[in-house]
Amino acid sequence: MAMQDIIESLQSFDMEQLNDFNNVGSWPIAIKLIMWTFSFVGALALGYFLHVTNLQATLAQVQKQESTLRQSYEDKFFEAAHLEAYRKQQQEMEQSFETILKQLPSDTEIPGLLEDINQVGIENGLTFQSIDLQPEVRHEFYVEKPITIVVSGGYHDLGSFVSDVADLSRIVTLHDFSISPVGSAEPGTMLRMAIVAKTYRYNEERD
Repeated sequence: MAMQDIIESLQSFDMEQLNDFNNVGSWPIAIKLIMWTFSFVGALALGYFLHVTNLQATLAQVQKQESTLRQSYEDKFFEAAHLEAYRKQQQEMEQSFETILKQLPSDTEIPGLLEDINQVGIENGLTFQSIDLQPEVRHEFYVEKPITIVVSGGYHDLGSFVSDVADLSRIVTLHDFSISPVGSAEPGTMLRMAIVAKTYRYNEERD
């Protein structure tokens, strides 16, 4: 087909025929070539856009994973570089802990502790109503021995007693105290104090 024929077919083509896809076969060759070209270019553009969009999403995900892996690598590298120091520090702490635990009193020292508590109470002018040993409470590293104490005396005497018991050479902690008046509630009246003293000993069953 000569160029002149193509130009004449384009000039004589009615553009409204483009709306009638049932008569595509009757369109001039030039129109068909143009439409095919547009369709091909459009398909390439759409495919390229979708492909590039997927690649961008994949790239963003890979970059995020890279950042996470890099941070994980840095953390593990730091831990590996200091692992030996950590192990040495842990061993030293365990040894110190064991040494401290073994310094706790043995069960045979409980009578001496009771004598010390009784002496502290007498020195502060208190009257003991009861001092009773309670069942032991076992923990992983140590055994807890509660002692229930009930004494009566003046307000300041009770305060001095608590302070002196806490300052004993043996490890003693004080818990769950309650104070109530003895007889009338007038100023200067005697007070009754119930308190739980806890001492501790090393749990030898761990050895």
